[in-house]
Amino acid sequence: MANRTDPAAKSIRGTNPQNLVEKILRSKIYQHTYWKEQCFGLTAETLVDKAMELDHLGGTYGGNRKPTPFMCLVMKMLQIQPEKEIVIEFIKNDDYKYVRILGAFYLRLTGSDTDVYHYLEPLYNDYRKLRRKLPDGQFALTHVDEVIDELLTTDYSCDIAMPRIKKRWTLESLGALEPRQSALEEDFEEEEENEDNEQPAEEPEKDYNRGRSPARERDRDRRRDSHRHRDRDYDREYDRDYDRERGRGRDRDRDRDREKERDRDRERDRDRYRLREEKDYGREREGRERERRDRDRDRGRRRSYSRSRSRSRDRKDHDGGDYRKRHARSSVSPRRDGAEDGEPKKKKEKKEKKEKKDDGTDHPDPEIAEANRIRASLGLKPLKM
Repeated sequence: MANRTDPAAKSIRGTNPQNLVEKILRSKIYQHTYWKEQCFGLTAETLVDKAMELDHLGGTYGGNRKPTPFMCLVMKMLQIQPEKEIVIEFIKNDDYKYVRILGAFYLRLTGSDTDVYHYLEPLYNDYRKLRRKLPDGQFALTHVDEVIDELLTTDYSCDIAMPRIKKRWTLESLGALEPRQSALEEDFEEEEENEDNEQPAEEPEKDYNRGRSPARERDRDRRRDSHRHRDRDYDREYDRDYDRERGRGRDRDRDRDREKERDRDRERDRDRYRLREEKDYGREREGRERERRDRDRDRGRRRSYSRSRSRSRDRKDHDGGDYRKRHARSSVSPRRDGAEDGEPKKKKEKKEKKEKKDDGTDHPDPEIAEANRIRASLGLKPLKM
């Protein structure tokens, strides 16, 4: 209940007057001891006593950003919303400067554009000193006119965003304000009137040739001629020095141009060298890529060859060794000693004897032996009895 706005208060700029202060600062003010103890139950009449006790102004300070008593009283004025006449009396108070600043600050937050310029601009003539508490907790010296200028020209003051107001020349063009007059303008007008009234008296013309002798005139002419010659010599020396300096300046400009050309050549050579290195690096990279592709291709060929060999080896093993036998028979070449089909002579003889035994021609029965001989000629098996 103590932090609520007065029900009879009017909305300022379309919102609750207390909303003109940011929410974070507003919550810090509500939690501050000065607000709870000193600002509780204040009215528009008793607020003046607390304003007269102020000895500095400011927004927040310290690591916890504590609000100053000045800011707590501003918040209290927004809460109770005093009448405009009371605020104007605050501004016109010449005895207590902090009461004047408190009223000016409140009027800047809640007043119209014309009222702000009309009541705050006369305070430019107040040069009294003020104490201002900085965010680090230290005090700084300022003046009333500086605070008023801050209120009229800046967007922030005492950690509060000031509502926007129109420029003075806009209000003058609309006819809402009259052109501003300086307090010193009357003094300047009086000085100009005094200067116009005091006209200097005309002095009589003097005859400078009166009382001069011819000898003095000749000496004066000689001195004048010597001065002319000396000035002429000085002009020649000056022209000579000027030409010399200009020549040096040209030499410096020429040297500077040469240095710039050398720098351009160095940059050009550096660019060429960089491009050459990039081309060489590109060629080397292409060569490395080509070699890598060739290695991969050879590796693939070797892998395919090894796979084919392993397949053929598996096929041979699967055939049960018949392929090896056939390959061994076909690979053995005939010998010169008369052996046929690659077999030795002794083996051939043994084979023939075995065949003779197998064909049954050596059977003890001559009829059976004759029959076996006929069957062997016909390719039939012998008779065994």
